[in-house]
Amino acid sequence: MTVYGFHASHEQISPRQLLADVRLAEQAGFEAAMCSDHLEPWSQRQGHAGMAWPWLGAALATTSLSIGTVTAPGQRYHPAIVAQAIATLGQMFPGRFWTALGTGQFANEHVTGQGWPRKEIRQQRLEECVGIIARLLDGETVSHDGLVTVEEATIWETPSPRPALIAPAISVETAERGARWADGLATINQDPAHLKEMLARWTDAGGAPRRILQVHLSWAPTQAEALALAHDQWRSNVLPSPASTDLRVATYDAVTERGVGDEQLREAVLVSADLGELTERIHELADLGFDELYLHHVGQEQRPFLEAFGESVLPRLRSA
Repeated sequence: MTVYGFHASHEQISPRQLLADVRLAEQAGFEAAMCSDHLEPWSQRQGHAGMAWPWLGAALATTSLSIGTVTAPGQRYHPAIVAQAIATLGQMFPGRFWTALGTGQFANEHVTGQGWPRKEIRQQRLEECVGIIARLLDGETVSHDGLVTVEEATIWETPSPRPALIAPAISVETAERGARWADGLATINQDPAHLKEMLARWTDAGGAPRRILQVHLSWAPTQAEALALAHDQWRSNVLPSPASTDLRVATYDAVTERGVGDEQLREAVLVSADLGELTERIHELADLGFDELYLHHVGQEQRPFLEAFGESVLPRLRSA
């Protein structure tokens, strides 16, 4: 059975409200959750950026959901600290926590003052961090000299089972590279042909069978309201790489202030006032071969979305 989860967007909603939202998501029938891990939002209009890790502990403690996050070790977070955080949550909530380890965005990582390496260097740094984190979670004492430095680090609370380390990817090439080390793949809704190619290349590269899809959507009582909501809250997120990883929040706003058309937005967000249409489109994405779909309503008020989807969309998806 496909798992349908709720995405908690820290960039858009305060951590206090998100905690209430994730509880409501469980009550509405969502089976799992995931969250972002940002220091800055994508836009000043979003206006939030709570820290993911304490929120994850509270969310796991007050629901029975499995929950994951997407984070970036290597610059803002030292890999030993990430490993300790993963191990602690994994030890407290066995089998319920996972994390996707990516190369990050400049908007979140610039605060260290280290500069922003080019993509290939960031990818190499990530792979060093993944190896360090995996060894620490397995109980090893780790020293490492490379793009990151570790000196005799040990994690004293090792989790069993070990939380899954997932590869987040937007491009086929990144997915293929992540297949070498990851326990699963996570991506976002894109052109179905691109997603098919990504899944095929992931499989051909020996990737693990777990496949996660985050689905951005905008639902409102009318089509005009749904489109306006997507424009307001998510137009800063439609930029392709490298702009999507290399800009600051104010620059995202300036670049997308004008010129993001309806069609460009619809390529990144499922926009509709029709719950039946959204159900069908989500089902089509699941049919591509994803085991878990995390639905992200791009609005800042989640209750109407959660109640409507719990009543009308989730039952149809499961019956299909």
